[in-house]
Amino acid sequence: MGEVVRWGAFSCLLVPVVLVAYGTSAWGAAAAALGLAAVTATCRALLRHSERTAARCHARTDSPHAGSHDSGTVPGARHGARRGARRGSRRTPGG
Repeated sequence: MGEVVRWGAFSCLLVPVVLVAYGTSAWGAAAAALGLAAVTATCRALLRHSERTAARCHARTDSPHAGSHDSGTVPGARHGARRGARRGSRRTPGG
């Protein structure tokens, strides 16, 4: 990921120089640089999020309890209790 971000930063510096060299106004080149910087920052954030998610999924599949029969239960819940049910609540007729 670091190499991709470095190339993005390099292009944020190079593109405005090329634009000014070919006759674009300094304001236009600055706007292009800001746009590229925003896209680079967003891509970096998305790549980091993707890497974290992949690492989390990989860690889950490597855990010794992966695939056990109670992997989908809520921690601390009583065996056989349904999700979303309130404990001790009973409906009374007419109430």
